Amino acid sequence: MASSPYASPLGRFKALQPTLLPKELYPALLQSRDLDDLYKLLEPTVYGPELAKAGATTRGPAVFEVAVNRVLVHRLRIVQESAPFAGRSLIRAYLRRWDLQNIALILSAKAEGRGVVETESQLVSSREVPAGLVAGPLTLDDLRSLLAAPSLDAVVAQLVKFGYGGPLLPLLEEYERSHNIFPLLSALERRYYGELLENARFFQGDEWVIREFLRSEVDEKNAILLLKGKDAELPAETVLARFIDGGNLPREKVQDLYNVRSVAELVGQLEPRFPALSEGSALYAENRSLVGYEGALVRERLLRELKRLRTFPLSIAILFSFLLLSGLERDDLRRIIYGKLYAVPNEEIGRSLLLPKL
Repeated sequence: MASSPYASPLGRFKALQPTLLPKELYPALLQSRDLDDLYKLLEPTVYGPELAKAGATTRGPAVFEVAVNRVLVHRLRIVQESAPFAGRSLIRAYLRRWDLQNIALILSAKAEGRGVVETESQLVSSREVPAGLVAGPLTLDDLRSLLAAPSLDAVVAQLVKFGYGGPLLPLLEEYERSHNIFPLLSALERRYYGELLENARFFQGDEWVIREFLRSEVDEKNAILLLKGKDAELPAETVLARFIDGGNLPREKVQDLYNVRSVAELVGQLEPRFPALSEGSALYAENRSLVGYEGALVRERLLRELKRLRTFPLSIAILFSFLLLSGLERDDLRRIIYGKLYAVPNEEIGRSLLLPKL
């Protein structure tokens, strides 16, 4: 009997598993006094060598940004190189999210007038190779060129040649009037998920679990969109314009779901699909924060999807499981880093962390 093409990746990722930060380390990271203390705690981990390299050329929180992003890009490259031919195009399509994250960062920087140096340290890049280059067309020089562009319009004009500017061009006139960048970011996101789901649709194999994994991510984003829209009292047509198609929550149901008077009523409408959602109601009632709802949605999905991915080890699911955990680790570390930098209470930082709760 022929062996599975995923037997080798499975062995490789079992060996890589110990490089992920253990859950037991997070309480210590959370209790660290400042960035210097945090540096010492991370020094014995996989981040230690990258922190040392970054410290030779940068200072302050940029040291952590560069190191954390380098580790992520290294892991993404391992996944890309490990994927058998049949799954490579789907992995590439998924990894383009990091190109989009870099583009969103640059567009936001232009909109807010942030400087090039400040923004470059936050790019998801190994400093030599940006994350998207594993899958997308943007090199680090391309990203620097975008950063150097004199305006947001000039950035969009450059993005056309990389295939990312098309959804943005029709929105520039409205942006000039409103200076609202969110429709631009939403357009990029909708294009990304449309292409990703189309790619997954034609993926040949028994890894149907990945299609459900991607649909659940779309559902999570749409649920958060609906909650934010209702909280901001946006009309249904504005919310529907930013809705991402392709999930299990169909567009034709959104109007009825959204046609309620308050966030609390919307939660009641969404709860049959997202049972953990009500966990955020107490925090919303206390200070009208949607953070609790968002955290509950994300945690519920992660617990369900990681469990499902792990039940298919000899498939592309093992690659997506590692990608998911690597991305979550980066997000949690950044929450801790910037929480310490801005003196956010430990309790508040802890509520936002995801990996320790999985």
